[in-house]
Amino acid sequence: MSKYYYLIAGLPDIALDDGKRMYTVADFKHEVMPMLSAGDQKRFVYFFLRYDNRNVLSFLQKKEMPWDERGNIPYEAIEQLYQALREDETPPRYAAVPAYIRDFMKEYLEATEKNETSDVPWEDRLSARYYRYAMEVKNDFMVQWFELNLNIGNILTAINCRKYDLDRKLFLVGDNEVAEVLRTSNTRDFGLSDTIDYLPELLRMTEETNLLMREKKIDLLKWNWLEEHTFFKTFDFESVFAYLLRVEMIERWTALDKAAGEKTFRQMVEAMKKEGAGVLDEFKRNNTK
Repeated sequence: MSKYYYLIAGLPDIALDDGKRMYTVADFKHEVMPMLSAGDQKRFVYFFLRYDNRNVLSFLQKKEMPWDERGNIPYEAIEQLYQALREDETPPRYAAVPAYIRDFMKEYLEATEKNETSDVPWEDRLSARYYRYAMEVKNDFMVQWFELNLNIGNILTAINCRKYDLDRKLFLVGDNEVAEVLRTSNTRDFGLSDTIDYLPELLRMTEETNLLMREKKIDLLKWNWLEEHTFFKTFDFESVFAYLLRVEMIERWTALDKAAGEKTFRQMVEAMKKEGAGVLDEFKRNNTK
């Protein structure tokens, strides 16, 4: 893999609590990706598949959502693949469409045609296929990152299932060692304290009642993990990948903070309207003879 001295030196400094979004995932894809080696560009494909997963689910479930251009796969490719699978024809081979997406779409169509139902959400089924595929990437750092996210998601799911008395076997994703332990262990720490060094911190985070604050603490845990695991790889591929991951976190939080701000503003306006109507009614009562 290549060294990226000038590229990394020229990237703007970012922090999770940045109030404004200076750089986006789309910016990175269009500006930085062409500067990477061919091999490193192929590795980044595994990251952008996350957006393809959302696009595929949206397409299959006929949701009115714009196509996320951050993905690798164009709308036309998914549409043609869908038509071929529906008509039981040989699906076209697109280099950008990995086998796990083709297999998932086939599974979805067969289940809907037979009116089959399952307690396992389709999103979780696709996620399981994605993580299995992504962790085959030929880069140890990326594998560790994907596994970190898989494990955190599964631990949080297991805690929620235990809290609400749900069968966690239906909701856990993947088949790595941690997932298998979570499916069977009934101890408070699921028997993972010796395996997952961040488990105590994650368990404390689940006690946070503010959901947005909890999500931000989890992202901070991931942010610190990235810094720790790239400390000695300042100009390597791993640092470029970590930068993109941080950009995505900031982009997501900027959007969430904006949405929360707009919601608060609407609530304030509504309250002012109600208060104004109350004042007007009182004025009318006091001035009606």
